[in-house]
Amino acid sequence: MEFTRKPHRLDPREYLGQKWSFVTMCCENRKPIFRDSGRAAWIIETVRTESILHQFLVDTCCVMPDHLHFLVFGKAPTSDLFVLAKSFKQKTGYAYQQETGVRLWQKNYYDHVLRANEISNHVAAYIWMNPVRKGLCKNFDEYPFSGSFLRPWKNAAMVAAWTPHWKQRQMPA
Repeated sequence: MEFTRKPHRLDPREYLGQKWSFVTMCCENRKPIFRDSGRAAWIIETVRTESILHQFLVDTCCVMPDHLHFLVFGKAPTSDLFVLAKSFKQKTGYAYQQETGVRLWQKNYYDHVLRANEISNHVAAYIWMNPVRKGLCKNFDEYPFSGSFLRPWKNAAMVAAWTPHWKQRQMPA
């Protein structure tokens, strides 16, 4: 029997335009590549550069030791999350592989286009709280590799409970 994976992407048109998107990219085999502060800073700067190039505003970004989260908003009707993600992964993956001889990223990434009833501030708070949940710091504002390119670095009033839909437990029927 051959295993076939169900497509996990929405229709490509859903990733176009002026909307909020939450992205998570994991390092190959979840290796803690970004424990190295230089590599973490490089990833943050590349997120900044690529987002400008592809007409996205980066509201929130957090580089964890083995993965990256970011929350972006498309600035234009032509802003394309697929193009941003592909370009970012190709550029960083190529540079890392040239330097080390190994892959940087897992094959896919997780994305979530926010629905009308979802509040971007809650997603930002979820991202900022990631290092606290993982025990990397006691307070979210202590973690050096997270923040925002749009608003004051971190806003304590925003920290709220939010869980991505794929991490929410299904309630028995």
